[in-house]
Amino acid sequence: MGMEIERRFKVNGDAWKALAEGVWYKQGYLSVEAERTVRVRVVGDQAWLTLKSQISSVSRHEFEYAIPLADANTMLSVMCPMLVEKKRYRIEFGGYIWEVDEFFGENSGLVLAEIELPDENTPFEKPEWIAKEVTEDGRYTNAYLSKNSYNSWPENER
Repeated sequence: MGMEIERRFKVNGDAWKALAEGVWYKQGYLSVEAERTVRVRVVGDQAWLTLKSQISSVSRHEFEYAIPLADANTMLSVMCPMLVEKKRYRIEFGGYIWEVDEFFGENSGLVLAEIELPDENTPFEKPEWIAKEVTEDGRYTNAYLSKNSYNSWPENER
């Protein structure tokens, strides 16, 4: 069984951009529910179908399967009304890989960093560009952002 243990943070400034090259991600959602999501993702010439179910705000069951690129592109254009476009930067720091996502389109202006951990209680060092933790705030998940764009939130809730 696949398991994802992840913490999510807002990002300060743009010093992190010099640490890695961004890779373009396009993803759409076939299902967005609190209990489960089904995502189609395209990165370059590769594509995946991912199923997730929530265990806690930090942990999820996750199953990911490679699918043909043509199938993914058809699903994105025909079956996925909820889309997210972003650039992902993978940055090594403190023995872990931080994935920094710079969002575009209706979510432009939002930059989040995620770290995957072996256990919910694993200690880790934060880079200087890490700001407020938003792991517990479900609005900062890609699935939520696909339906409720960051730019539609009131300023005082960002």
